[in-house]
Amino acid sequence: MHTVRCGNEEMTPSKVVCIGRNYVEHIEELGNEVPSSMVVFNKPNSAVSATLHYISADCRFEGEICFLIKAGQFYGVGFGLDLTKADIQNHLKSKGLPWERAKGFDKSAVLSDFVVLDAPLKTLRMTLHINGTLTQFADYGLMIYKPETMLEEIKSFMRLEDGDVIMSGTPKGVAAYNRGDCFVGRVYSGGRLLVEKEWRVE
Repeated sequence: MHTVRCGNEEMTPSKVVCIGRNYVEHIEELGNEVPSSMVVFNKPNSAVSATLHYISADCRFEGEICFLIKAGQFYGVGFGLDLTKADIQNHLKSKGLPWERAKGFDKSAVLSDFVVLDAPLKTLRMTLHINGTLTQFADYGLMIYKPETMLEEIKSFMRLEDGDVIMSGTPKGVAAYNRGDCFVGRVYSGGRLLVEKEWRVE
């Protein structure tokens, strides 16, 4: 089983719970409709990876603020990349079919280490730089569904185990990527850097 680290603790996610369509500008860039309720899907433990791999020409990155769960509550915060096989997802969406083949494949949840969450949720923001260029930016205020709402909604129908991860959705700026690209994901509380992770695409 794949694990994640938070400080000195190593935890095993039973699942990664992902929130889709949580930023208006990202919804618009993909030509989707604003959902009437929160979009939720899961990635299995086999999707968890500390390494960013090149998957295919149609695979895009989606940078996200991520939360680590302990005792049913937010315990840690980190940065993650939700990898998506765009062509397959578009086909599945057109047929009204589930997204697992496009979202839940092995190594599709690329996660940084986590730090214990000691900052107010409303102060959180993230940046993603690729090859030195700011590619994605998000903060609490831009989220359609805030983290507190995500947690309440998920727990209304699904048990969250210690070590589970919630990926809170991606802002605009998603695209395909190439071998050798350098990704740097950061999570801040206001001006204070909480998490920084660099990946070189393998």
